[in-house]
Amino acid sequence: MSNSMLAEPSHWVKRFASLIPAGEVLDLACGGGRNSRFLLADGFTVTCLDRDDSSFADLASRGAKTIWHDLEPDAEECDWPFPPACFAAIVVCNYLHRPLFPRLLESLQQGGLLIYETFAMGNEQFGKPSSPRFLLQAGELLRQVHANPESCMHVIAYEEGFIAEPKPAMVQRICARKAVGSAPEDKLPF
Repeated sequence: MSNSMLAEPSHWVKRFASLIPAGEVLDLACGGGRNSRFLLADGFTVTCLDRDDSSFADLASRGAKTIWHDLEPDAEECDWPFPPACFAAIVVCNYLHRPLFPRLLESLQQGGLLIYETFAMGNEQFGKPSSPRFLLQAGELLRQVHANPESCMHVIAYEEGFIAEPKPAMVQRICARKAVGSAPEDKLPF
């Protein structure tokens, strides 16, 4: 697989970016910044968080706010640096730390969008990640989004299964809005 394929933003993020309301977007565990670059080019205000700051200089030069932070002080806890209701959207790709879910949902503003895509059980047949610690169980992403009654989430789209591109993998992905009921802006893009 070429590095240019890995530099492409997630198709899931691209599909639902038009539903992001005005405000700040958090690219959580942003890695090389592929999704941040796409969002910045699309006119969004982006905060990039990762414990690897190797892409931060480039992202900051494009206008992103960058935060070096380790979200995982240990396997059972999280170190969440953000207050409630501070983001219009949170984007997470290829990252899983289960203790973060309540904090993610809490940090979304009312009407805020969660766009989440990561690996699921069965991915071990294609390579890494292969540890159950980093692979979602069947239906787990849906359960996590609905597990916190204080954060009422409306699921716009959910998928679970095999993808061939950018590399063969088993994934789960969800797009959900923090709101009660549906709204006209929740019409599915393509």
